[in-house]
Amino acid sequence: MAYYIARRLGLAILVMLTISFMSFVMLKMSGDLAISLAGEGSGADYVEFLRKTYGWDKPLPVQYWNWLIKALQGDVGTSFYYGSPVLSLIAERLPATLSLGAMAITIALAIAIPLGMAGGRAPGSIIDRIALFIALLGVSTPIFWLSFLLILVLGIQFAVLPISGGGSVRHLVMPAMALAFYSMPAIIRISRAGMIEVMRSEYIRTARAKGLRPWQIYLQHALRNTLVPVVAVASVQFGFLLGGSVVVENIFAIHGIGYLTWEAINQNDYPVVQAALLAVSAAYVVLTLLADIVNMMIDPRIRLE
Repeated sequence: MAYYIARRLGLAILVMLTISFMSFVMLKMSGDLAISLAGEGSGADYVEFLRKTYGWDKPLPVQYWNWLIKALQGDVGTSFYYGSPVLSLIAERLPATLSLGAMAITIALAIAIPLGMAGGRAPGSIIDRIALFIALLGVSTPIFWLSFLLILVLGIQFAVLPISGGGSVRHLVMPAMALAFYSMPAIIRISRAGMIEVMRSEYIRTARAKGLRPWQIYLQHALRNTLVPVVAVASVQFGFLLGGSVVVENIFAIHGIGYLTWEAINQNDYPVVQAALLAVSAAYVVLTLLADIVNMMIDPRIRLE
């Protein structure tokens, strides 16, 4: 078990290094940062001064290495727009995004797993068709359109929930619902497919031949094996929610990582954009690592592999 975790941890570190390098290079390719920071009408001398001040006149590998050494020491730069350390800005905004993502994935799992498994137990039934219809609807519905619809219905028409801000749990309900609906299709499909495969397996037929009750077969045998792919997909979806919260946080005026990233992009605040990408990527990698460990505990065969 320790070897398995160490191997996965090593892969996670390699993934983070790759993501940091790719994001660093892509942001550098987006334009001349010195010109963007200097603003329109600035002289060439001032632009060159900025390049030398921030080390942008050096070769790209040298720039990345210098940035990586500082990042490993906890220094990811200073915001051009806010004038504050980027790490403090990320730490200030991250709890709001994590709370929103946690509520969204909880809603998605609470609805999608029972729905998908119920449909998988009886393919072609009414409940199965409802599950597939909801999955199709979730894939084809733009998240910004659903967000505005929720605001119109729950925030204005019935006035049961606040339409903006993140001061309390009630403020997070509508954005969490929008994000949950976005994540449900993948969870419904994978739990349905897993249940269909498990219910057709030989050990399920053996359990039926022994005379076990349907609920015993479902809970003690089918459910555990169906959850293995569901845990993996749920961790991926949680990572997607953290990264995809940019639109939702802007619509509902929630000052999280997504809102901070949007502000940084508008202000050409390169250090904040870089750090926000790394924060979301790190959360995604950690969630994937935790999902692997949970799946190993659920299914010992993964440990043997």
